[in-house]
Amino acid sequence: MKSLSILAFGLAIMAFFSCQQELLEEQTIYSNDFTTGNLEDFITSRGIDFYNGDSVLGFFNNEGFSVKLRNLPSHNMVRVTIDLYLHDSWDGNMQDPGGPDIWRMFLDEQEVLNTTFSNSPCESAYCLYQSYPENYVRQFVPKTGAVRGNLPGRCQYAGIPNWTSHYRISKLISHNNSTLTISCLDELVQWNAQDQRCDESWSVNKIEVSVLNVK
Repeated sequence: MKSLSILAFGLAIMAFFSCQQELLEEQTIYSNDFTTGNLEDFITSRGIDFYNGDSVLGFFNNEGFSVKLRNLPSHNMVRVTIDLYLHDSWDGNMQDPGGPDIWRMFLDEQEVLNTTFSNSPCESAYCLYQSYPENYVRQFVPKTGAVRGNLPGRCQYAGIPNWTSHYRISKLISHNNSTLTISCLDELVQWNAQDQRCDESWSVNKIEVSVLNVK
């Protein structure tokens, strides 16, 4: 599944830089896997925690984070890649009382993703569909587009395989400002859960930002 995701991303990049556009330069200007404890320029109510042996930013439930990067070199496009972990009982497009479970991403004030995710088992008689890799409301089987879908749960399903999914979300936009604000947040519905953060949460394992010059 990982190789298919990488292939799809590569094809998307090739299509983006088609006949009329040429990639002149790409430079990684920010990379944070949270192993050093660096949260400079972050606005968040959560700090660095640990999941499955990795340092992560989280764990979030009905909240999120923003980070503002400054002094970007000259460019006309920017690409942001986030390694996202979805823990425990995400219910996708399900309606009250358990959903929908929405996750959103903004680059500056531009919303680049508004979607749902599902960790639910999917069978012919019962399947909680998700909207990712498209925006809400679309219908895809749980874990569509995941790099890994068989990781253990964090809290409600701690240690049980298939209850955490890992997604690598990459967004490319036109951009020429010297600053960039990345914001991610959720809108989780779980009226039937006594401990909401244990029922479902999310964390970020890595953020990487590249600036591009395209003509």
